[in-house]
Parts: sequence; structure tokens; C-alpha cells
Amino acid sequence: MSAALCETRIPERSPAARGKVRDIYDLGEQLLIVATDRISAFDWINPVGIPDKGKILTQMSLFWFEKMGDLVENHLISADIADFPEEFRAYPEQFEGRSMLVHRCAMFPVEFVVRGYLAGSGWKEYKQHGTVCGIKLPLGLVESSRLDAPIFTPATKAESGHDINISPEEAGRILGHDWCEKASSTAIAVYSRAHEYAATQGIILCDTKFEFGTREGRLILADEILTPDSSRFWPADRYAPGRGQPSYDKQFVRDWLETTDWDKNSPQPPLPEDVALRTREKYVEAYRKLTGKRDF
Repeated sequence: MSAALCETRIPERSPAARGKVRDIYDLGEQLLIVATDRISAFDWINPVGIPDKGKILTQMSLFWFEKMGDLVENHLISADIADFPEEFRAYPEQFEGRSMLVHRCAMFPVEFVVRGYLAGSGWKEYKQHGTVCGIKLPLGLVESSRLDAPIFTPATKAESGHDINISPEEAGRILGHDWCEKASSTAIAVYSRAHEYAATQGIILCDTKFEFGTREGRLILADEILTPDSSRFWPADRYAPGRGQPSYDKQFVRDWLETTDWDKNSPQPPLPEDVALRTREKYVEAYRKLTGKRDF
């Protein structure tokens, strides 16, 4: 098992941006997006990475991009390091298996969240108002209830901190109703196909987040898709409405942080090795169950 790669560094070029997980290199009309092994919880990045996490996220996105190719165009050009500019090919230990060369797109300033179950911030809002992002839901639902049909519950992108849930109507005002309708209906179609497929692998896709943009007037699905960082995946054999569900994500990280005296307003304490490795095991398990592949 390789050591965690928490940031990329090459002498020839610096990233144009470093997000919570990804380093982005600006190549003009193209971008090189690198998924590092950084992990964030409660909106802070931990100083300890999760080994192979970036490779798993990238390979899962590639799997889903291919599976959804007939539903929507995506931004991928190549994930083969042989197709990258020479300055990146010279450092395969940093870029191979975890990077995508993609088209630059005009990205929408709204995240397309699709929910098929009542969890997270949706459950919190429902308990208070009987709604999710202003959408009225039936009475009597409990935590983790399956919804009658998946719903589009957008959020605005935050530069730091939590994204902010908004109504579909507000998303339409921000994006224009035609683009919002096209992207949201596509998001629901992608979620629905992924949910159906995941069920055949013993996994429930609770909810997920997509990012869309445009290129030459066409709708483009971008960034990562249907990974444990952008989705809630639940083991189907342990599903029980009325409580929170075990999931394939960074719950071990959150749980450990809650046992410390960290104040959630300052840099996090480093993860112990066993917490990092148990988190890695969850990402690996999700990858192998969903893709049917062993290696990444």
C-alpha cells in the first residue's frame, strides 16, 4: 500500500487551485484535475491523508462516466498519463491513476443534489418544516425513509464552509429556467440509473451531488461523480428506516474527531493510523462492490 499523497508538487508548474481534495492545473482550454488523498470533515482538511483515496475517487468517476455516457456528455479527454503534457508524465508517482485531463467548461454556480432518501440536511429541514429545499414532502416520514421519487434539491457552492441549500425555483433564477430544467432532469436520470445499478451490487445510493457546466452550448457533466465523497452509499443488507445508516464514507473520521477536544474552528488533530486505514477500507470496499474491479 502506498503512502498518502496530500498534495502535488512539480518544479515546472504550480496548481491554479487546491480544493479540499483536488489540485487543478490550468492548461488553457484544458485542465488537469488531480484527486489527492486529502480528506476533509466538518469543513476542515486533516493533515493526514487516506492512502489511495484519490485513485479510488478517480477510477470510480471514470467507471460512472462510461456508464452514463449515453445520458449526458462529460468533460473527460483522457485519464491515461501518456496523453498528459510531458511535465506531468515525468512524475507518474504523483499523477498516474488519480488524474483526468478534461475540457474547460463554463461551470454553473449551483450544485445539483439529488435525493432518493431522507438524510443529512434534508432530514434536519424535514423535521422542522416538513420540506426539503422548500419542497413539501408527505407527513410521517422518518430518518432514512425512501422518497416516492428522487427529488432535485440544489445548493449554492461555498468557497469555504458549508454549501447552502436553496429551492429549485431559486436555482432556476440563478441559472435560467431552461438550463436548470435540462441539468436537473439529467441529474435525476443519472441518479436513477446509478441507484438501480447499485442495488444489484447490494448498495443503496441515498443521495448524490453533481456539477454541470456548458461547453460550446452543450450541457456537460464535470468534476467527480458518484463517489463516496459526493454521495451517500449504504449497505442494503443493513438498511433500516428510522435511524442513521452505516455508510461507505468518512464516518470513521467524523466519529473519531467527535471523541477529541477539537473545537471545529481550528486545524484538526492528525488522524491516528488505524482510523485512516479503516477509512481507506470503506473506500476500497465501495469501489470494489460498485465497479467489480479489484485494482485501482
